[in-house]
Amino acid sequence: MKDSSGQTFWDHLDVLRGVLIRVLVVVLLLTIVAFILKDEVFGIVLAPKSPDFVLYRWLSLLSEKLGFNVIDTFDVALINTGLAQQFMIHMKTAFCVALIVASPYILHQLFGFVSPALYANERKYSVRLLVGGYIMFLVGVLLSYFIIFPLTFRFLGTYQVSSEVTNLISLESYMSVLIMLCLFMGIMCELPVLSYIATKAGIIDSSFLKRYRRHAILVILVVCAIITPTSDAFTLLIVSLPIWLLYEASILISHKAK
Repeated sequence: MKDSSGQTFWDHLDVLRGVLIRVLVVVLLLTIVAFILKDEVFGIVLAPKSPDFVLYRWLSLLSEKLGFNVIDTFDVALINTGLAQQFMIHMKTAFCVALIVASPYILHQLFGFVSPALYANERKYSVRLLVGGYIMFLVGVLLSYFIIFPLTFRFLGTYQVSSEVTNLISLESYMSVLIMLCLFMGIMCELPVLSYIATKAGIIDSSFLKRYRRHAILVILVVCAIITPTSDAFTLLIVSLPIWLLYEASILISHKAK
């Protein structure tokens, strides 16, 4: 059987195979490059643990202007507890960096495969939603990297039940929390985009979101408590607050999209 473009099912599979091969080659090459650039990559990845991180510098300047101490200097050491752990983390980090760098190319290739099946108006709106969703995901990742994770790491990394207990944070723990928070916030930042789509589809409207605001806040707290790698109240609060603000933004977007 052939579609309107004259291509059979197997022709589409061949096109999809070519797309996947190109994506895999690009990701593999970028993984190798990221693996080689170890110092540069981990200089960025490990930056939030340094007292010289941009967020801490801003808080220090704020302390000087306000005349009281907002944040103290701190020093938290990372340790490795497994023989091959550093090498495996190096590999995983290089792969994650490659996926992030290659993500525009991956989306372009996948959309190029799907777009011939769309009408012109559908293609136009799909491009807008795809770009908007991608930008919002990056916003969530950056929000986690520059604000949420540094504050979480600083609080938990320096928290002591006694001066006799010294904190030694494992590299694996550091990386797992960083990746989980960045991924979680990236997904949660899709709320406004999903609200826009659902409103255009007639599934929800702004009055619906307002009516179930209290229920949504409870769900946000429960989901954050389950998803976040740590179980402390500080992390729960600092992750839940931006998501609640995104929910409020979704109400405004739903109202304008109606």
